[in-house]
Amino acid sequence: MACTCALAANMSLLSRHISLNIKKWLGMETPPVVLAYRGYGTPDRVFVRGHVLDDRLLYDPEPGDSLWRNLRAMLSRYLSTTIPDTKVDIQFNGQSYQVRTDERGQFELLAEGPHKLPEGWHPVAFRVHNPLDEGPSFLEHQEEVYISHGTHEFGVISDVDDTILVSHATETFRKLRLILTKNAATRLPFPGVPAFYQSLCAGKEGDCNNPIFFISSSEWNLYDFLVDFCQARNIPKGIFLLQALKSGLKDFFRTGGGTHSHKLDKARHLMEVFPDLKFILIGDSGQHDAQLYAQLSESHPGRVLAVYIRDVTNRKNSETIHALYADHPHLEGKLCLSDDTLRVARHAFEHGWISEAGLQTVAQQVEGHQSK
Repeated sequence: MACTCALAANMSLLSRHISLNIKKWLGMETPPVVLAYRGYGTPDRVFVRGHVLDDRLLYDPEPGDSLWRNLRAMLSRYLSTTIPDTKVDIQFNGQSYQVRTDERGQFELLAEGPHKLPEGWHPVAFRVHNPLDEGPSFLEHQEEVYISHGTHEFGVISDVDDTILVSHATETFRKLRLILTKNAATRLPFPGVPAFYQSLCAGKEGDCNNPIFFISSSEWNLYDFLVDFCQARNIPKGIFLLQALKSGLKDFFRTGGGTHSHKLDKARHLMEVFPDLKFILIGDSGQHDAQLYAQLSESHPGRVLAVYIRDVTNRKNSETIHALYADHPHLEGKLCLSDDTLRVARHAFEHGWISEAGLQTVAQQVEGHQSK
């Protein structure tokens, strides 16, 4: 037992030594950064979170970026280390809050209301004292918080990898090749996805602003990449709920791995935070999304309007999903399992979730892709 612990400790030290040398090689000797994430909530309570990191290469991705630039940016996301026990000042809606980072360098704030704010996006500011002797005295970051009054037609809970973003999440080599060689400006969405999500956001009459929540097995390391990807591909602005931040090359090669039960926990959390909202659930057949969504629907009867699953696996798995939903009478007619975004959009239109104009836009995007 003692030998095993000593070996594990030595391997950890070796991994850290390698990471430090790679960071130096990558030119990652940058000032600390505050990496805050989009928040969400209601007039009664607001949730915000983020990390304080000792370094991070941050720059805007371009379609013409070199392989080296993309590789350097992606590795930097997993080689940054966090700063624990650091005070973070937060300004929101005219109020000041103070929190501290935990042992993982993460901070969280639950700001109790009432927050007299209209529905929509609102600014939140973060400030941390710079622990270094050089550079600015304070590290600052601006983000946004989405406030919902529960008056939307519905909310959308969506997976990311192999749901909106072509990822090959079940094929390790292809997944890593994409991650290392592409960036947010060159990674591709599935045909019709931008128009479909815009249509869901706009709703039946085309003038709504239904909220979108992205729940993914990707780690917080990839937050900036996912935000940039959605912006580059005109996918509506949403809130991301991701897995714990990781650090080190070993964690990088395991990105997106592990069990996916955390998705169910996060979806249940959203159901509790927004009790007046019903939801459309979107995922893929490669990471047990269909099974998790069936459990969510069973524990929250009447709250799930539809389940849309992108079919990225084999026929046997598709048959298993159909059989599962056949055993849940309350889900009858709510499942659409397909590899075609247009077919899913037709289901949404037939049930009154998107407008006819929205459906036509999805059709144009899909047909435009097929004609290339």
